[in-house]
Amino acid sequence: MSSASISRPVRLARRQVCVLQIESNILTIDTNFKPNSSFADFELNASLLRALAEEKYQTPTPIQAQTIPTVMSGRDVIGIAQTGTGKTAAFALPILHRLAADPRPATRRNCRVLVLSPTRELSGQILDNFRTYGRHLRLSAALAIGGVAIGKQVRALLGGVDVLVATPGRVLDLVKSNALRLGEVDCLVLDEADRMLDMGFIHDIRKIVAKLPAARQTLMFSATMPRAIADLAAQMLREPVKVAVAPVASTADRVEQRIIRVDRSAKPIVLIDVLRREPIDRALIFTRTKHGADKVARGLNRAGIAAEAIHGNKSQNQRERVLAAFRRGDVKTLVATDIAARGIDVDGISHVVNFDVPNLPETYVHRIGRTARAGADGVAISLCDGEEVAFVRDIEKLIRMSIPVSDRRTHHARAKEQPAKTKDGRGVANSNAKPRRRGAASRKKGRRDRSPENAAGLGSVAFLNRRAPPTRDAAATAPRWVGQLEGS
Repeated sequence: MSSASISRPVRLARRQVCVLQIESNILTIDTNFKPNSSFADFELNASLLRALAEEKYQTPTPIQAQTIPTVMSGRDVIGIAQTGTGKTAAFALPILHRLAADPRPATRRNCRVLVLSPTRELSGQILDNFRTYGRHLRLSAALAIGGVAIGKQVRALLGGVDVLVATPGRVLDLVKSNALRLGEVDCLVLDEADRMLDMGFIHDIRKIVAKLPAARQTLMFSATMPRAIADLAAQMLREPVKVAVAPVASTADRVEQRIIRVDRSAKPIVLIDVLRREPIDRALIFTRTKHGADKVARGLNRAGIAAEAIHGNKSQNQRERVLAAFRRGDVKTLVATDIAARGIDVDGISHVVNFDVPNLPETYVHRIGRTARAGADGVAISLCDGEEVAFVRDIEKLIRMSIPVSDRRTHHARAKEQPAKTKDGRGVANSNAKPRRRGAASRKKGRRDRSPENAAGLGSVAFLNRRAPPTRDAAATAPRWVGQLEGS
């Protein structure tokens, strides 16, 4: 079979689920997926089934139905699925089953299972899931993340644990201080591998893998599969089974996506208008920078819209407090950066707003995956200024659809982008524009005769002095939030 046929997606009749198993360069497709199967069909440990019944888990999702038996058999797995498809249970349940089937006393400063994730919040949620599913098993689990004191984590590892959920940087800190040894790891899990690549954790992961036993099971889960992740998987995994699952209703179908063309300076006031007009249960707003998240949150609060910001500069206690309030519904609007939002697993998010359009189309997919969870509908609105149009084109190319656009730019901004036309198709000359060509003598005379009082501002002659950037008067540089909010 040619390599081209391997890379081509395989569509099944009932659901878009395909398992690609590569053995001796032979591709086999597992079509034994049962849409109505139950967790009991996997022959999981009785204590796990009891916990699942208490949590009212009845029917496994597609990725769970395909991944659980493969992990239980001891095979390496590459799982490709969007957020909200049940990835955590897909690897946590079979791991807990295997640990329960082979009970061993914990070894000091060691762990049997190491789960790596990119953010503190996501690590905490993964640990909560392990504890929820394994509540009736006598297994130990611990959390190792940055942003908090390391002493408590060192003490938790003294006697050894069965499962350690951690961020890559903190694992290396613990190893360096001899508080953690990785020589007895039986299973390594990389969750949100593409996000760890974006955050620059790839080198830390390689250092960690170098300290692990060669004879281990490795599970890698990612929403996308860029070439760097594929190369990493080829080095780390042995004859992996590739499970590629699309949700029952794809993200594009369940999420109403919109683009609003705006002037950059008008984004704050348009955002306030959107939040006031839309029937919002919970809204998650994305910004590109930490400073931007704080600024947007302050502006919303001044406009009477209660909002909190969450990003990497916040302490762990602050982040946990804000997330808890967002889950309870005490705070309806949360402003976040991509890194911090990676751990936000909250049902009931009705709207995702991209205050800044992401420059990576995969990031857009991650963002809108925060809404329309558990079969619900959602709305994703992106505020796009002139510099972000190219990002939108990349997004549409990735998701293979055109996103409806509305235009709320000023008339001046539109005229810049699309000059007016005459009946014969020629552009209308701008009466305020300078002549395109002037003689050398005329240009010199104009420079001598122009006085600072008659000049239209330094911006109009900035090209004469490249080193000095154009400046504006104090009124022009006043904070935009205040003036816009007063006029709203």
